[in-house]
Amino acid sequence: MAVSLVSNEVSDLCIGKPALRSLPLSVAAVGDALLVLRRGGEPHLAVLAADRAASEKRAVVGKLCVADVLCYLCSDGNLASPAAALERPVSALLPKGAGLVCRVEPQFSVSEALDLILDGAQSLVVPIGSVSRKKLAAAEFCWLTQEDFVRYFLNSIALFSPVPALSIEALGLVRSADALAIRHDEPGLSIIPLVRRALSDQTAVAVVTDDGRLLGEISPAALSACDETVAVAAGIATLTAGDLMAFIDYYGSPSESLVRAIKAGLKEKGLQEMLELMEDELSSFSISSSSASSSSSDDESSGGRRLRKLRSRSFSIGRRSEEPEVCHPGSSLVAVMVQALAHRVSYLWVVDEDDYGLMGIVTFADMLRVFREQLQQSSL
Repeated sequence: MAVSLVSNEVSDLCIGKPALRSLPLSVAAVGDALLVLRRGGEPHLAVLAADRAASEKRAVVGKLCVADVLCYLCSDGNLASPAAALERPVSALLPKGAGLVCRVEPQFSVSEALDLILDGAQSLVVPIGSVSRKKLAAAEFCWLTQEDFVRYFLNSIALFSPVPALSIEALGLVRSADALAIRHDEPGLSIIPLVRRALSDQTAVAVVTDDGRLLGEISPAALSACDETVAVAAGIATLTAGDLMAFIDYYGSPSESLVRAIKAGLKEKGLQEMLELMEDELSSFSISSSSASSSSSDDESSGGRRLRKLRSRSFSIGRRSEEPEVCHPGSSLVAVMVQALAHRVSYLWVVDEDDYGLMGIVTFADMLRVFREQLQQSSL
């Protein structure tokens, strides 16, 4: 059948992949990571633990996005002192435990790499090219994700016929228990543990009505697209899940009523520092980075300078996300693969065709397990 697909080297999947951006664990603070994330076009940042004696062996110890920073700012203690939180080491953002990021060599087989992904690795880090010791760490590696493997198998989908034409329900891919959901009227802070799980599972959090109909979603990608992290953290701390979804979707031109609700909530909770930073963001979004830098005093703390740089970035006006991507239990595996890849998401919500009730979720990991099983069967 298609056994040769998984015997190919993992370097085949790296062709055309950009070099990842990175930050050294030893010298970086949370605010530094946030600044680097906003400067580049890639949503994720690698955290490196450099081995000075052997730079080619430096380890990638983590993978971060803006949503990680938001979850961190909304944790106990940090809401009251966001400036101090941004000054702490970037290690505070890294999840406990190992295995989320794994390094593999270019000569690894696709089969070996796929096993790591299905065992829970979010991303694989692969050295690319010949790298001298003087080059930056960001030029040494590239990411491989679940999406890369799904594209790889889709390119040879005919070899797996007739399985790709079967429905996701028939294949047992609709997972109801693993769909992260929150009611629209629950407090926004209730979503933080769900977002952390969504980051780990590479999914999102569904926002539903009282009777379980899908209203929308709050995804790590949408949170990471928000330019003003403190203001969004303030929204998480004070709004309901439904209002938070609206705030994120239309952030840059939020309704005055939501802004007033956030400010009132911050005052009620005694989060004065966050209130001041949020008001500064909303009033000074048009100030350029250069003018902000020139106005800083010589004795200003590094935390103050970092916050000023963060606040100086302009808003992106308009809606940030579209309707969540959905499918039905009768959707075929190949149709779901194509839909997810076309919309650059690693999951689809499975809804009832009649009332839009949330039935579960199907993920890239589910799809990849189908192909792995097919390849194992064909090798027997």
